[in-house]
Amino acid sequence: MKGIIASAVLASAFIAAPVMADFELAKKSGCMACHSIEAKVVGPAWKDIAAQVKDRDRIVNSIKKGSRGNWTSVTGGVPMPPYSPRVNDENIGKLADFIMSLN
Repeated sequence: MKGIIASAVLASAFIAAPVMADFELAKKSGCMACHSIEAKVVGPAWKDIAAQVKDRDRIVNSIKKGSRGNWTSVTGGVPMPPYSPRVNDENIGKLADFIMSLN
């Protein structure tokens, strides 16, 4: 029984580690200035994005190139600035995957 519990704890640590790493990447990349996981800041909450946007490429493009007009009712028209090339393509993909995982 102890072995089963230890295995479950260890497995959950391996699952949580990438999520925490991607959250740290979001903080390091400056995303938290305008977003949070649960609530609107300037931009929409990532859980709301994950629930509404099912297309990973759309999220990648919004992070990479910026966007305007997709969440006007939430942002009051404040645009999403482009994060490329400041954030490289690999990390933009990780951020998009992190956001989508919140659904």
